[in-house]
Amino acid sequence: MRRKVIIVLAITFLVTVMVAAFSYLYISQILRLRIDSTYESADRLTKQLAYFAENDLPDLTSTRIDTDDPVAVRRALAEYLPMDTNLLNNLESEVDLWPYIYDASVLDSNGKALLHSNAQFVGKHIAVRPNFIEVRNARFFRQLRLVYKPAAVYDVSYPLQLNGEPFGTIRIGVSTVLLKSEITPRLMHALYFSIASIFASLLLAAMVSNVALGPLRKISLNLDSVSSGTAEALSGNESEHDEFGLVTLKIANLGRQMRDTKEIFSALKDNVDQLMSKLQDGLMLFTRDSRVVLVSAPVERFVGRPRGELLGRSAREIFSRDSSLGALVLDAFERKRPLLQREFVAAGGRRVQVSLDFVQEKGTQIGALLIMRDAESVQRIGDEIEMSRRLSASGRVTGGVAHEVKNPINAIVLHLQLLQNKLAQLDPDTRRHMDIIGSEIQRLDRVVQTLVDFMRARELHLEEVDFRRLLDDVALLAAPDAERHGVMINRAMAEERLPIKADLDLMKQALLNVVLNGVQAMPQGGPLTISARREGNAVVAEVRDRGVGIAEDLHEKVFELYFTTKKDGNGIGLAQTYQILHWHYGSVEFESTEGEGTTFRFRIPIAGSMLDAELEAAADSENLLSKPRT
Repeated sequence: MRRKVIIVLAITFLVTVMVAAFSYLYISQILRLRIDSTYESADRLTKQLAYFAENDLPDLTSTRIDTDDPVAVRRALAEYLPMDTNLLNNLESEVDLWPYIYDASVLDSNGKALLHSNAQFVGKHIAVRPNFIEVRNARFFRQLRLVYKPAAVYDVSYPLQLNGEPFGTIRIGVSTVLLKSEITPRLMHALYFSIASIFASLLLAAMVSNVALGPLRKISLNLDSVSSGTAEALSGNESEHDEFGLVTLKIANLGRQMRDTKEIFSALKDNVDQLMSKLQDGLMLFTRDSRVVLVSAPVERFVGRPRGELLGRSAREIFSRDSSLGALVLDAFERKRPLLQREFVAAGGRRVQVSLDFVQEKGTQIGALLIMRDAESVQRIGDEIEMSRRLSASGRVTGGVAHEVKNPINAIVLHLQLLQNKLAQLDPDTRRHMDIIGSEIQRLDRVVQTLVDFMRARELHLEEVDFRRLLDDVALLAAPDAERHGVMINRAMAEERLPIKADLDLMKQALLNVVLNGVQAMPQGGPLTISARREGNAVVAEVRDRGVGIAEDLHEKVFELYFTTKKDGNGIGLAQTYQILHWHYGSVEFESTEGEGTTFRFRIPIAGSMLDAELEAAADSENLLSKPRT
């Protein structure tokens, strides 16, 4: 029920109660006064008639009636009174004068009518009727019932005496019908006044409610406007100093604070959402009552449910005790104890590392943070870190060795040329041996120079290019070697454009190294597939061969510098590919089964993404070092 209706009904009810109370008092007083007045008037009339009757009695001493015989006297008087015209006129006039008097009579001691306002009852016995004193002494509701019940006549009587002895009775009959007809107009007037008062109170209550709730309606509109952010306040003079004006000012100030807080919150939320979308770990932040308020995107992969279904739900609604992960997490929540890092099998058979920490403030728990990590990704990152450490260590050794070897080689070449000039005239066969030594020294110099180039800082010349076109160029470069080995290169490219920013020469070299390795790994020929697609903010490319594969015990060494399984290989190609991909803030990984083939997978940021912006900023600010990014 609306508050306005409640106020109207409440005011109307109060007024109705007051009107009913006053009406009760008014009607009860009117009824009692009228009954009292009727009784007093009837009693006075009986006494007046008794006075007339006693004064009109004749002197019987001069008659034949024995005045000493009371019986004879009463008989004589009973014969005289009906003929007393003066008393009869008074009797009839009283009945005609008072509207509530039904009849009037003079009765003898036996109840026989000596005189009666209705001549038909003269000489007859008159039945005893209730005394009007009962109506007078009754309470209000009984008086109301007695007056408004079926018609009745009540007597008001006064005794007649003769010489101190009872002679008869004066009776006046008061009719309730006549009394009701006299009282009813006043009662109806009171009733009409009460009804009019109630309707007037209803209208007054409606007006009062409008006046009282009008400011509340404006305040409600102001609050709606503030909550929607469309305006600080609607109508209302802010200069007013009454209660409504003060509340309006406070709402306006509150609206400004809410708007500022909302802007700050929106900015923080956008930053948090952007940060959460970049995380590889799944994060779930719980409130004090174990309900989720923050979920990172990777959680969807671990739990198998979209983020929208997780927000606002409790831990019991998300995790089930049927699984080992759910049982352990729920037990940790119930016991309020942290969960150290444990490994479980999540949805889809994925191995997940889970830890749960409770957030406390001043010794009071205010929430919990659940962290889920892909165990395979953790292991892969560890392998990449180890690979980077090895490449870094190998690079430092190689740089030192190359520096130390380069100078002796230059001296040997110089002295070898001097020695060739001196021995050329003496022994032609010696010149041939000297030429062999010179060519081998030059080859050694090229190897050392290659090592120096591998460790030297490179400046990336970034260009935006469609990665599909880059792969097409690589396939064309590898086509002659593929034909010699009987390998057919298949390309499966996405229909959409795949823009990246890269140093074209370096990226072609990185991809070509892998493609040529795949061609050389299939001595019997076969298909080699090159594919590219978009995944989120990255381009994913795959080079899949059907060659001999890589033994499992050699997987950790594939990207190490100088490691090779080919007789004529130098072990630099895949290490160079690994290094170039990291220069471009990308990654390279592989999957291989011995005897079934190998798949190399490249991941490069899309042009315009955050990683791409970092890459461009790094390329513009300084030359990238050859140390891999960890």
